[in-house]
Amino acid sequence: MNKVKEYIINAFNGFCMALADSVPGVSGGTIAFILGFYDQFINSLNNLMKGTKKERIDSLKYLLKLGIGWIIGMIMAVLFLTSVFEKHIYEISSLFVGFIIFAIPLIVKEEKNVLKNKYHNIIFLIIGIIIVSAITYFNPVASSGTNVNITNLNIGLCLYIFVAAMIAISAMILPGISGSTLLLIFGLYIPIISAIKEFLHFNLSYFPVLLIFGLGILTGIALIIKLIKIALEKYRSQTVYCIIGLMLGSIYAIVMGPTTLTIPKNYMTIDTFSVLFFIIGGLLILGLELIKNKIHNKKTREL
Repeated sequence: MNKVKEYIINAFNGFCMALADSVPGVSGGTIAFILGFYDQFINSLNNLMKGTKKERIDSLKYLLKLGIGWIIGMIMAVLFLTSVFEKHIYEISSLFVGFIIFAIPLIVKEEKNVLKNKYHNIIFLIIGIIIVSAITYFNPVASSGTNVNITNLNIGLCLYIFVAAMIAISAMILPGISGSTLLLIFGLYIPIISAIKEFLHFNLSYFPVLLIFGLGILTGIALIIKLIKIALEKYRSQTVYCIIGLMLGSIYAIVMGPTTLTIPKNYMTIDTFSVLFFIIGGLLILGLELIKNKIHNKKTREL
């Protein structure tokens, strides 16, 4: 029975990560951070590539449980998101802002020991804000207000998709800016989500695009995991401050998100901001925190 509960919990964790990864806002890594399994997630990915035989087997079992939930969550999100994203962009953007604003205090609470009395590291928070804001402001695709046409592949476009996938998966793994937010900035969010949806409906013409995107994801994971592990072990305070900065900066990316739609809309303003969806986003994050605390308390009682 304990193994069944463990399987369900890990699959649920993966499901929640997928819902976060599929939309611009909070990354799956942030959800892992909030639910308290981020270090286990990173260590498992690292051990899968460089661990002993036993560590690789144990990590593979854990990641498979997580992955099943992630796949289910991603499929559900993709089938639903493409039909509502462009029609209700301002409501969804308000929801994402709620995710971020409510998630930051939870991360600060979780990491208070590495943040307290190390306020000189606030420079890394500022760096995080600048990185995301600069990517959003200076990206030629985002500034032109158009999405990338992925139907006619060429070498340059293949390279662009590959590199964007590497960067996006790095953001998805790292608590902070969402990889989907970066895809939105790069003009690839709607095209990739639509390609996945078409592929799920057996339209194989999108397979080459998704293959290139998938190879970029695998490369990004291989390159970023070791760096994240080292950063969290040796420079945790600086890293957490930077993560918070990335999250704050992603608010600007979300505000500008409507300008990157297939039919560009004005960036989000006070008039188009939805307080209701902002509150819903916050309540969802608080709900995840409550679930984490219940799971932790139950494990503590069992011990």
